[in-house]
Amino acid sequence: MLTRKQHELLRFIQERLKESGVPPSFDEMKEALDLKSKSGIHRLITALEERGFIRRLPNRARALEVIKQPEQSAGPTRQRFAPSVIEGSLGRPRPPAATTVDDDVVMPVSVPIMGRIAAGVPREAIENRINTVSVPPEMLTRGEHYALEVRGDSMIEAGILEGDLALVRKTDSAETGDIVVALIDDEEATLKRLRKRGTSIALEAANPAYETRVLGPDRVRIQGKLVGLIRRY
Repeated sequence: MLTRKQHELLRFIQERLKESGVPPSFDEMKEALDLKSKSGIHRLITALEERGFIRRLPNRARALEVIKQPEQSAGPTRQRFAPSVIEGSLGRPRPPAATTVDDDVVMPVSVPIMGRIAAGVPREAIENRINTVSVPPEMLTRGEHYALEVRGDSMIEAGILEGDLALVRKTDSAETGDIVVALIDDEEATLKRLRKRGTSIALEAANPAYETRVLGPDRVRIQGKLVGLIRRY
């Protein structure tokens, strides 16, 4: 399933190929999709290639080939990471935080794993439920929860490592110092520490190799707050 921007780019490439037989340049794609940088186009191209919709031809500049179309049901809809609209158990009433057996055995709670989150360079978010994980009820706070697999090393000094499962409480608000799932420009998701700087929002890494991103409040939406980590060995 494609995001709206991926679908728009795929359609633009196909239309340009039909018109002239030559794929558009990155500048043309950036202008057509109203993006601020070519890096966003590069991420979209990579995502389309990984999903098998296009192919980059070797040893040829600007050589792109459309090899399949998205299903009609996909359409140019907003299929990006947004826990508030995810189907499945995340959007339904959550079972009680704990169930007791013989008054002394506490059963774990099943939490959906909704995909991967970048603890590094922001990436296009994934919103597909891929599995579940059993979580001790004492790790959960009040409200709905979901888990995301961490990719990248930008939060290593906060003890968050690649491959960890980030346990997240769904919320659209957070305070300075909270580690949050942040959606940037409705396209990219990242796990970072939130800092409020006047009317701006700073997304701060816990690794000196990464720069802090300072963005306007209209470019950032909070999707959840980190409440715990699950590490597998």
